[in-house]
Amino acid sequence: MIYPIVVYGHSILRKVAVDIDKDYPGLKQLIDDLFETMYKSEGMGLAAPQIGKSIRIFVIDGTPISDEEPGLAGFKKAFINAHIIEKTGELKPMTEGCLSIPHLREEVNRESHIRITYYDENWEFHDEVFDGYKARIIQHEYDHLEGILFTDKVSPLRKRLLKNKLFAISKGRFEADYKTILPGQRIKSA
Repeated sequence: MIYPIVVYGHSILRKVAVDIDKDYPGLKQLIDDLFETMYKSEGMGLAAPQIGKSIRIFVIDGTPISDEEPGLAGFKKAFINAHIIEKTGELKPMTEGCLSIPHLREEVNRESHIRITYYDENWEFHDEVFDGYKARIIQHEYDHLEGILFTDKVSPLRKRLLKNKLFAISKGRFEADYKTILPGQRIKSA
């Protein structure tokens, strides 16, 4: 099932998501749906809050940009109950975008190394270290579980300059090639 994407301004994007247990109803299907929705929306990652579910799950597939970033070839994972334990390394700037903030891209500083614990789709526990582009993608999606958007991490000057664009997105004044849920719209549970 392909879900609509919740866009900037919706309150669910600001909630801290909750852990689930392995008996969460329809977990396997939900993970499949997250991947399907991500591919349909042409994203590299998608977190459950972006489809209106405030639970600690996100999926990633770096394969689409593996021509430019060979280390991302085959980097396809589901992260359940993810918790970043440590961030280290120098802050590196890179331009990011987000399906929940259509057509807006900004430079964001992120640490180059992370240590994260999570369960995979088979409910196997992992305690892993990632660096470089993998660490960046994970941090971006992980932030969604913490109620943080990439625009929260831009400089104060850029935040002021983005204010009108973000307001327009929250009012539905944007185009996207995927279905969306605007602030104030009810999220249908599947």
